[in-house]
Amino acid sequence: MSLLDHYAQQLEQLKSTANLRQFQSNLQHGRTIQIHGQRMLNLSSNDYLGLASDVSLREEFFDLTPAAERRMSASSSRLLTGNFREYEQLETSLSQAFGRAALLFNSGYHMNIGILPALADSKTLILADKLVHASMIDGIRLSSAKAVRYRHNDLAHLARLLEQYNDDAQIERIIVVTESIFSMDGDETDLAALVQLKQRYPKVMLYVDEAHAIGVRGERGLGCAEQYAVLEQIDFLVGTFGKALASVGGYLISHPLIRDYLINRMRPLIFSTAQPPLNMAWTRFMFQKMLQMQAQRQHLQQISQELKVQVEAKGYACPSTSQIVPVILGESEKAVQKAQQLQQAGFYIMPVRPPTVPQNSSRLRICLTAQIQSSELAQCVALL
Repeated sequence: MSLLDHYAQQLEQLKSTANLRQFQSNLQHGRTIQIHGQRMLNLSSNDYLGLASDVSLREEFFDLTPAAERRMSASSSRLLTGNFREYEQLETSLSQAFGRAALLFNSGYHMNIGILPALADSKTLILADKLVHASMIDGIRLSSAKAVRYRHNDLAHLARLLEQYNDDAQIERIIVVTESIFSMDGDETDLAALVQLKQRYPKVMLYVDEAHAIGVRGERGLGCAEQYAVLEQIDFLVGTFGKALASVGGYLISHPLIRDYLINRMRPLIFSTAQPPLNMAWTRFMFQKMLQMQAQRQHLQQISQELKVQVEAKGYACPSTSQIVPVILGESEKAVQKAQQLQQAGFYIMPVRPPTVPQNSSRLRICLTAQIQSSELAQCVALL
């Protein structure tokens, strides 16, 4: 028996249940994506503001960035020789916009698997929404904290858990972990109500991931926390640059003391080579542009609402309140087949299957960008 037989059997099991994943080579041209020679409207990208393919922005950035300053590698962690001025400039821009200290990370995944273990010791209780991202789940597992999951977006259940644990003398702090916009259902947390709940319990701190909200929510695009006027009430406000901001990396907005603490305690930050300085300069450039993109945000919100109404009119469950619009079909094979039909018709929509989503909730996941038009979505919905 080969030592590889176990892995071969696991792959066959995935294949037999239509859950086998594979990479696909592609070419992207603005709003479209080309796979196996077929060009389709891209409805699976997280490029929410449509900036990743904007050549004019790239040209402007390079015109402003002399060749001598286009450093392609940090060659070190920030604690050694990798703390280039581009990092501090970006953190300053973030701090000025959000009103608190900022800290950068190599990715959203590094961010969540690093911050939570650093903050949460054995005297910490983590209460996490049932549907938080895999990176947050892994961060919780890597911590020393006791963890309890509350039902998705059920703040009444969360309140009962807070009441249950608040007087426990063994627990010094309770960190509530959630997302503002959830990546699979496209629904959102009531941040204003969550903050009100926090204010009833002095032990509680809030950890909110805005990966899918930064750039697309709030007057300046600072996320749902800005939209609902709770920026200062969320203790650990995190997000990523790899979606609406067309860049790479993650960030934390928090108290300066927390920033200093993580620099000394967060292992993925301490032991990773920093992002290329050029990427940080690009992110700062894009962040400053994003603050003024109210028109794109308004258009994205409009087409998102229109699509939700159309999907529900077709009889499909659609919990979305955002630019992520799921069409829940149930069985994996059904989701794969429907995605293939839509792709053949010129709409690139990906099926999402277990374990990314729970069993029997496989779906089409439509991700909208500000470049998409209402008429195109109507054509797509007609094929559902």
